[in-house]
Amino acid sequence: MTDTETTAAIDQLPEWKVVNSKLNRAFKFNNFVEAFGFMTKIAFIAEKMDHHPEFFNVYNRVVIDLATHDLGGIGALDIELAKKINALSNHTK
Repeated sequence: MTDTETTAAIDQLPEWKVVNSKLNRAFKFNNFVEAFGFMTKIAFIAEKMDHHPEFFNVYNRVVIDLATHDLGGIGALDIELAKKINALSNHTK
């Protein structure tokens, strides 16, 4: 993806932002079980894609970073996974 394509794709991802050359989004849930369940659902999607996010979880909060390490930044797989995570988050609320 070109820089222009990446920027345009990120603009279409509500609540995602670029932090340290990674796509970043925070989620808040009612409790730890909901947060961990959300991460588990993402894990199954990520494994099928063979593209794995960085998770940070404390109690009811989950922070996700997406980057393609071979590219040194954000790539098409990151955009695709972010879209799938957004779709999943819409079904969990």
